[in-house]
Amino acid sequence: MKTREEKLQQIIAWAEQNKDIRVVLLTSSLVNPYAPVDDFSDLDVELVFENMASYESDKKWVELFGVPISMVEEDETFFEGRHAMKMVLYEDHVKVDFKLYQKSEFIKEVQEEILPEDWDVGYKVLVDKDQLTKDLKAPTYQSIMIQKPTPERFQQLINDFWWDTTYVAKCLKRDEIFYAKFMSEDVIRTDYFVPLLEWYIASEQGWNNMTTNKHGRLFKRYLSPELWKKVEATFSGNNIEENWNAIFAYADLFHEIGIDIATKINTVYPEELENKVRKYLIEIRLQG
Repeated sequence: MKTREEKLQQIIAWAEQNKDIRVVLLTSSLVNPYAPVDDFSDLDVELVFENMASYESDKKWVELFGVPISMVEEDETFFEGRHAMKMVLYEDHVKVDFKLYQKSEFIKEVQEEILPEDWDVGYKVLVDKDQLTKDLKAPTYQSIMIQKPTPERFQQLINDFWWDTTYVAKCLKRDEIFYAKFMSEDVIRTDYFVPLLEWYIASEQGWNNMTTNKHGRLFKRYLSPELWKKVEATFSGNNIEENWNAIFAYADLFHEIGIDIATKINTVYPEELENKVRKYLIEIRLQG
C-alpha cells in the first residue's frame, strides 16, 4: 500500500530530525513472516523518547502525518508505567498504532531475559541514534505458535464446553438472546472453539511452527471446504430457533474434532459426558 509506506517514511524523517526521539521500531504484522498482510494492515510504530511526558500529554504531533478520523489514547498507568499508546486512524485510511517509550523503560525491556511478546512477533529497527537496540534479541515467533495441549488441558476445555452449553440452552428457552449470545459467542467461541480449531489445524500440520493468527483469522485458509461449512453453521442471528441449531452445530463439531484430537494426543474423548449433556439440551429444547 503506497499511502501506508509514504506515511511510514514521513514518520521516519520526522524522528530522524527530532532530537527527543532516539529509537524507532516497526513491529507486528508488517515485519512478521507468519502474518497475513494486506491494504488494511496497520503500522505499528514504537517511539523511544528522552522525555516522553510532553508527547504523551500532547496529541497535536500525530497530525503531522495526516488528518485523524479517530484516536484512542492509553497512558502509562494502563501499562503499569512501561509505555503509553496513541492509536490513530487517518483520513487516508491508514491506521498507526504509536507506542511511546521513555528511554529508561525501553532499556529495561531490551535487557529482559525473555524477549517481550510484542517484539517476539517481529520487529525492524528503523532509527537508532544511540545503539540502544544493539543487544535486542532476535524474534523467535514462538509466542504466536499454536502449542500442543496436554491431555489435562484438552479434557478441561471439553468439559467446560459441555458445561457452558447448558447455559445457552436455558437462555434460549427463556428467550434471553443477549445472555445466550454472550455465552455462545464470547465464552464458547472465544474460550473453547477457537483453541479447539487451532489444535486441530496444528495437529494436521504436525505441530510444527503453526499459527492461524489472531482469533482464527486464517481458519478458512487451513480448513477443508466441508469442515468450514460446518464451522459457518455455528454462527446465527437473532432467531431463537437458529441459535438452537447453532449450539447443536457446535456440539457436532466438538464431537468430531474432539475425538480426532484426543486420538492424536493419546487421551480419551469424554463421550459419556457428551451423551448426558446432549440429552439435557434436547430435553430443554423440547420442553413445553
